[in-house]
Amino acid sequence: MRRSRSAKILSTLGPASDTAETIEALFLAGADVFRLNFSHGSHEDHAAKLEIIRAMARRHQRPVGVVADMQGPKIRVGAFADGEIELVIGQSFTLDLDESPGTSKRVGVSNPEVIEAVDSGDELLLNDGKIRLRITKRLKGRLETEVEVGGVLSDHKGLNVPGVSLPISALTDKDRADLRAALDMGVDWIALSFVQQPEDVAEARKLISGRAGVMVKLEKPLAMLRLQEIVELSDAVMVARGDLGVEAPPEDVPGLQKRIIDCARQTGKPVVVATQMLESMIHVPRPTRAEASDVATAIFDGADAVMLSAETAVGDYPVEAVEIMDRIIAKAEEDPHYRNLIEVTRAVPEATDADAITAAARQVAETISAAAIATFTSTGSTTFRASRERPGVPILGLTPNVDTARRLQLAWGVHPVLTRDVTDFGEMLTRASQTASEEEFAETGDRLVVTAGVPFGTPGATNILRIIWVE
Repeated sequence: MRRSRSAKILSTLGPASDTAETIEALFLAGADVFRLNFSHGSHEDHAAKLEIIRAMARRHQRPVGVVADMQGPKIRVGAFADGEIELVIGQSFTLDLDESPGTSKRVGVSNPEVIEAVDSGDELLLNDGKIRLRITKRLKGRLETEVEVGGVLSDHKGLNVPGVSLPISALTDKDRADLRAALDMGVDWIALSFVQQPEDVAEARKLISGRAGVMVKLEKPLAMLRLQEIVELSDAVMVARGDLGVEAPPEDVPGLQKRIIDCARQTGKPVVVATQMLESMIHVPRPTRAEASDVATAIFDGADAVMLSAETAVGDYPVEAVEIMDRIIAKAEEDPHYRNLIEVTRAVPEATDADAITAAARQVAETISAAAIATFTSTGSTTFRASRERPGVPILGLTPNVDTARRLQLAWGVHPVLTRDVTDFGEMLTRASQTASEEEFAETGDRLVVTAGVPFGTPGATNILRIIWVE
C-alpha cells in the first residue's frame, strides 16, 4: 500500500474517530501514524483504540505507528462560585493557594511552584493567552496582579507563565501512570509535554528504557535556549504550536518553527509540525487558503510529518481532513521549488563511515535514476539516516523488527516493510529485489541502491553500498 508522497500524516483519535470503521477510513485516506491523547479518555479507551489499529494493520499487512501523548503539568486556575467571572482592564485580581471557589477578586491556582517562581512585573496569561495579567506584588502564598487584557474567565482555564523557568517536572504523577499504561499497551512513541531543559528528556528516557521512541514536544520558548541539547537527547521532535503560540508572540512562531525543523533535520531526528493546521475543518468540509499554505510551508521547510489534532479527534469531517492534507502534501512535493529547497537545506554528513555510505547512496541513486534505496535495519538507525539525506527516490526500510517498522512510519520518504531476517549478503540482495517488486517500487530491469550494516544486526553499522538490478 504505497503512498504517493514522502512526508507523513499523523492523525489524532477521539470521539469523532473512535470506531474501527472510521480509523480504517482515516488510514485509507492517508494517515500513517495515529496519536492517542492521554489528556482525555481512560486507559481502557486508549487500549481499545490501539487494538483496533493493530488489527487493521495486520489486515492490510502494513505497519502503523502509534504515539501516546502525555498531558504534562497543566497549570490551571480553580473553579468559580458562579462558573465564570469577567475581568476588566485595570482591575486588581489575586491568585492564591486557597481551594475555595473563586470570585471576581481572586481564584486559586493548581501549582504552588508558580507563585515561588515569578516576581513583580512578570506577565501571566490565562485562557490560551486571551487574558493577560501583570504581577504587581508577590506575597507569601499569593500574587497580586493588575488586568492588562480582560475577558471572561471560567472554571479550570489554563495559566501560562511566559519567559519563566518553572521548577516543575515534565512528568506529573498522572503522566507516570499514563506512561506505564502506554508502554504496557505497546505504543511506538511517547510524546513528552512541557519540556523546558535536557534533564526533562533524560528523566523520561530512563523511565521508558527503550520500550518506545521519545518524541519531545517543543512548546515552551525557554526550551529554545537549549534546543540542540534537547533534540540530541530525543528520538523525534514535535513543533507544538498551541502552547508555543501562547507563550511566544505570534510573529515569533514561524521563525521558531523553522529553527526547530532545521535543528531536527541536521540532527537526523524526525520532526512533526502540529496544531491548528486545518483548524477550520473542525466544522466545515474545506480548509481556508491560509491553512493550505500553512501545511505546504511545513512541507517546504522539510518536516517529516504534519499532524491533525481536533480536526480528526472531534471534528465533523475527520476523513476529509486527512484526504485534503494528503493532497496538499503531494502537490507541494511535486513543485520544482520543493526539491530546490530540500537540496539547499540538506544536512551535512557527519564524519563517520555510516554517514559517508548513506550520503553516497543518495548521490548514486539520483545519478543512476534508481527506482529506490533499500535499507536493511534492525533498530532503524540505518533507515533514519537515509531519511535524513532526503533523497529524490523512495526509501524502503526493510526490518525483521515490527517495533522498528512501526516507528519508521514517522520518517520522511520511508516505506517500512516487515521482513524475515537475513543471514548472508546474497540473501539480502535477493530480498531487496523481491520486496521492491512486490511493493510496486520497481519493475524488472530497474536498479536499486542497497545499504546495510555488516555484521547483520549491529546497530548503526551502515557500511555496505551495492547497486543491483531488479529481476
